[in-house]
Amino acid sequence: MIAAGDYSIASQVLIQAKAVVITIVWSAVVSVIAFKLVDLIIGLRVSEEAEREGLDITSHGETAYSK
Repeated sequence: MIAAGDYSIASQVLIQAKAVVITIVWSAVVSVIAFKLVDLIIGLRVSEEAEREGLDITSHGETAYSK
C-alpha cells in the first residue's frame, strides 16, 4: 500500500498499471463465463445443414450474393 504522503508519479503509474491488469483479467473472466453460459443454454453453432446451405438462406430466406 502507498503511504498518505507518497504522491510520486511512479507510484501513480504503478497503481494505474495494476488497475489496467485487473480490468483486463476481470473482462476476460466475465467474457468466458458469458460465452460458456450462452453455449450451455442456446448453443453457439448452427446445424451442419444450415452451415452448408448458408446462413442467409436459412435465417432470412434470401441469398446474399447473386449467382
